[in-house]
Amino acid sequence: MSEAGNTYLLEMQNLTKRFPGVVALNNVSLKVKAGSVHALMGENGAGKSTLMKCLFGIYSMDEGKIFFDGKEVQFTSSKQALENGVSMVHQELNQVRQQNVMDNIWLGRYPHKGIFIDEKKMYEDTKAIFQSLDINIDPRSKVSTLSVSEMQMVEIAKAVSYHSKIIVMDEPTSSLTETEVNHLFRIIKRLQSENVAIIYISHKMEEILKISDEVTIMRDGQYITTKDAKELTTNEIIKLMVGRDLSQRFPEKINEPEEVILKVKGFTAETQPSFSNVSFELRKGEILGIAGLVGSKRTEVVEALFGLRSLKSGTIELRGKAVKNDTPQKAIKNGFALVTEERRTTGIYPELSISFNSIIANLKQYKKGIFLSDSKVHDDTKWVIDSMKVKTPSQKTSIGSLSGGNQQKVIIGRWLLTRPDILLLDEPTRGIDVGAKFEIYQLINNLAAEGKGIIMISSEMPELLGVTDRILVMSNGKAAGIVNTKTTTQEEIMRLAALY
Repeated sequence: MSEAGNTYLLEMQNLTKRFPGVVALNNVSLKVKAGSVHALMGENGAGKSTLMKCLFGIYSMDEGKIFFDGKEVQFTSSKQALENGVSMVHQELNQVRQQNVMDNIWLGRYPHKGIFIDEKKMYEDTKAIFQSLDINIDPRSKVSTLSVSEMQMVEIAKAVSYHSKIIVMDEPTSSLTETEVNHLFRIIKRLQSENVAIIYISHKMEEILKISDEVTIMRDGQYITTKDAKELTTNEIIKLMVGRDLSQRFPEKINEPEEVILKVKGFTAETQPSFSNVSFELRKGEILGIAGLVGSKRTEVVEALFGLRSLKSGTIELRGKAVKNDTPQKAIKNGFALVTEERRTTGIYPELSISFNSIIANLKQYKKGIFLSDSKVHDDTKWVIDSMKVKTPSQKTSIGSLSGGNQQKVIIGRWLLTRPDILLLDEPTRGIDVGAKFEIYQLINNLAAEGKGIIMISSEMPELLGVTDRILVMSNGKAAGIVNTKTTTQEEIMRLAALY
């Protein structure tokens, strides 16, 4: 071992990991100091998550060595990693949603009083961790009732509960508001003060430069460089990540909104508290953004539009005709498509192939008697892979083995195969790298130029201002206002978002 025992808490040396048809990691090294925030950056498919899964015992490396806290290690399970002081907050939250918060935190290591679980101690221990991290969640709440950002905070608290020496955070702010991001940064600073190291994976340049001490950049499964964060700029990071200069973050707009094709009137959820009396219009060829703080019920409105939530009152008019989207099946038949926020939970069948995940929303189109038409399935999957620029060895590859950005491209391609009039996108670039984001923006732009109506929820203000034509601002379940993207400001949007 070099100087790992003296200077570095973690040293990963020359790691290689192969999957069938692809070298995911090629001779990659990483050194992390105790008490530091070490950012790990790269486009989707660069190998960041694979490297961390090798550390965390989810994958076994084919070559290389790992030194942690002065000893050579090779964890064979995540349980072993956790017990030795390495924890990981995954981008895709894998929680038992029907259990309560404290059950999720102490699962597999419940405190006991004799032969019984000591609920009182479990509650008090959870409360103590939450208080130390300034998290305001009832430990007895069911996880399924929490927002995505609250679930993320529970996962961070769980990592802290293991007294970890190193915590890997994979896209921890992808579904957080600015206020929640600042809260997370305060938690990170506190952990740093206790000599905990943080490996921070994110695509958000401004965050990386604000929170990190050092930045390691990867590209195509290879190590590129490690630099002090204070020496880097956003443009330099982008250039190192993509191997080219990305002068524009957003493509030039080519769509021209025409006549109104969708009218939503008086949308009120059946179960309250939720959204009430939400009305708006969408034009042919328009990209309508939906902004709002977490809890503003943006997702709920879009889910109701797609038939996933019941309405107490409200109407939908498409091209002058009343339609009823009572179920997702009816919504699809009526020309609606929804790309959900939680890709892993509600978007993909992770163990199944790209081919299956591409055609699942449109299965009837492929029926040939009691069988599926293999040639049509093959052709349409090829179209998804080619037009969405999905990086994959083959159509038969399981979608779960792809990077987050490539999974998202398959999902968008899947819905385009249904030839929708109205495309509903909930955080479509969440957890996607800067290069793939540009491709998805371009795709959204092109679809609007072809006359599709697009409704896009995003928590990223620059994204809304860079991509949309108008923005509907939600505040506490109400439509606070609709602004013109060209003439609005971030301040106006935030003022409306905090109106109710």
